[in-house]
Amino acid sequence: MTTDLDLKDVVRPSRRTFLKATGTVAAVGLIVGFEWVGTGRRALAATLPNAEFVPNAFVRVAPDNSITIIAKHVEMGQGAYTGLATILAEELDANWQDVRVESAPADAKRYANLAFGTIQGTGGSSAMANSWMQMREAGAKARAMLVSAAAAQWQVPATELTTRDGSVHHTASNRTATYGSLASAAARLPVPDKVTLKSPQDFRLIGQQLPRVDVPPKTNGTAQFTLDVTFPGMLVALLQRPPLFGATVKSFDASAAKAVPGVVSVVQVPGGVAVVAKGFWAAKQGRDALKVEWDDTKAEKRSSDAIMSEYRQLAEKPGASAKKVGDATQALAGAAKKVSATYSFPYLAHAPMEPLDAVVKLTADSCEIWAGDQFQTVDQGNAARTAGLDPQQVKIHTLYAGGSFGRRANVWSDYIVEAVSIAKALGANGTPVKLQWTREDDIHGGLYRPMYFHKLDAGLSADGKLVGWRHRIVGQSIIAGTPFAAGMIKDGIDATSVEGAANIAYAIPNLSVELTTTKTGVPVLWWRVVGSSHTAFAVEAFIDEAAHAAGKDPFVFRRDLLAEEPRMRAVLELAAQKAGWDPATPLPKGRGRGIAVAEAFKTFVAQVAEVSVDKDGNVKVERVVCAVDCGTPINPDIITAQMEGGIGFGLGAALHSAITLKDGRVEQNNFDTYQVLRMSEMPKVEVHIVQSGEAPTGVGEPGVAPVGPAVANAIFAATGKRIHVLPFPGEAEKSA
Repeated sequence: MTTDLDLKDVVRPSRRTFLKATGTVAAVGLIVGFEWVGTGRRALAATLPNAEFVPNAFVRVAPDNSITIIAKHVEMGQGAYTGLATILAEELDANWQDVRVESAPADAKRYANLAFGTIQGTGGSSAMANSWMQMREAGAKARAMLVSAAAAQWQVPATELTTRDGSVHHTASNRTATYGSLASAAARLPVPDKVTLKSPQDFRLIGQQLPRVDVPPKTNGTAQFTLDVTFPGMLVALLQRPPLFGATVKSFDASAAKAVPGVVSVVQVPGGVAVVAKGFWAAKQGRDALKVEWDDTKAEKRSSDAIMSEYRQLAEKPGASAKKVGDATQALAGAAKKVSATYSFPYLAHAPMEPLDAVVKLTADSCEIWAGDQFQTVDQGNAARTAGLDPQQVKIHTLYAGGSFGRRANVWSDYIVEAVSIAKALGANGTPVKLQWTREDDIHGGLYRPMYFHKLDAGLSADGKLVGWRHRIVGQSIIAGTPFAAGMIKDGIDATSVEGAANIAYAIPNLSVELTTTKTGVPVLWWRVVGSSHTAFAVEAFIDEAAHAAGKDPFVFRRDLLAEEPRMRAVLELAAQKAGWDPATPLPKGRGRGIAVAEAFKTFVAQVAEVSVDKDGNVKVERVVCAVDCGTPINPDIITAQMEGGIGFGLGAALHSAITLKDGRVEQNNFDTYQVLRMSEMPKVEVHIVQSGEAPTGVGEPGVAPVGPAVANAIFAATGKRIHVLPFPGEAEKSA
């Protein structure tokens, strides 16, 4: 749910798009810097009790040879801790067995996401891209200081020394010193202004399938998620939120709730009415007994069918121009053949496996927060504003997060603000309070991927060339009404609504992409792969329709249109090759193969899906072959895992998931009615990674984009029926 906070005083809009890591990150090279620990550009370790070597904000080397790498990005399953550690450890020449990772404090001066400006946070698949040069430089400078310390001790030129696996070596005298033994001496040296980074051919860690640093704690039970946090005397709070978006509390009767054993308080806060108890179950029973009367005067009361009907009507009219090349209207009018289609997409919940939660200790002059925090700077500011404190008085402990897909990063900091509001209502007396969302809270809680409707028209010449393309998009903006609107909405166009469509890679001589932005009372937010979660489906399903109308093979049709896009064309060709794409050898009856390709966050992904459809119309995705170009592969195993995970996530949305409203009320409650992909439905997945010397780009989200259209195109190949409504079991049944 949204709040009534004035966010202008919380966070300023970034000049750069905060959802995308741009190519400028790689271009700045060694100019990219960070705040040094200590003063006088010397390491601070000499003043620390254990004489650790702390050359900068991202690494510590202890006398016992342990190397602690500080991660400014949250670990929510995407492998950020391992990726960041690999980059720094590579330039440090660390022994991977000595490496550990801990989360950075909330401090945008030292730990800003360079793709976001001066905001610390994780999102837009930007973790590796924005950290690439920063972490390399941090490791290289630390290594240079350790080498200098050894050179001074041995009275030899630094140029005669080499490093490997956490040690400095002098071959001529057969001397070796561990980094730990050099830590104290290195800490007293000045930090070098410039260092030489490794050539890619010298990488020993980057590009290898190193074991993830978060696997041991997650398998032995020592990993700490917010659900694991406990303190003596801690209270647990559940919040009763309005059943309609936009409704507010009119009155409430807490007598039955307070009668539940273990309930200690019932308090009204801006988001609703909280039941606070000595444990979760008491809070849950208390909330069930709570009676609240709601004022729904300003609430959203429409059903999702009514909203989509309005969208369909709006798509018949021109929208604001997001991209214009040539004259699409004239090209369509003069085309030898015209193809038209519409695609509708529902609201989607993020549904991370760990629902939202936060622990807060609030006093009159401090606020301490434990959470799987994805948006530290924004959350710090919103928590401070809610508590009546300065941001510097708010301390955030970033823990492991059990998934997010964007949900934990929102400009309203809804779950953080709720937790702080409850602690404040209880008297801000320092008592730890854990706010816990249930799965039902998560499904009902809003901030969904917006509902969208797409209308496309294409014109073909007599010889089957694509000569015209008009794409109209209707839906809510995820940026409007946020502090980012000034930098990300231009001439009425929210860039996130049209990404994947306005930047279409296919060479079409006459192109028009139009956007009509709607307003509803349903709160919306970015969702995994953001705009491409719907635009990639519309583009790739429709380009397939155009290919078949032209009488051409869908792979060949795409390849020819990508002549000027070598990286996208390369992944398309690789996926087709590895999948055994051969139009001359059709699959058996009831089976079909479909292809799709997309770019998201500078990463290129192509997928070929193979499906079977039985006589009752039941669809089974048998196999997905995926090719990905994400620049320099930091850890192939994590890249593969993220492609696999993205495919499963995208399949669930395509086959099952939808948030629907009836008279404004969300109809789904839990995973029984908001269905995600079941383990038994997961297809065989093959991932092929393009070897590249380009700067790394993200892998957390791009794998989601092509899988839906690839499967839809495969269903057409198997049945001759197209999919135009998501999720599509119903249409698949009709296709038999």
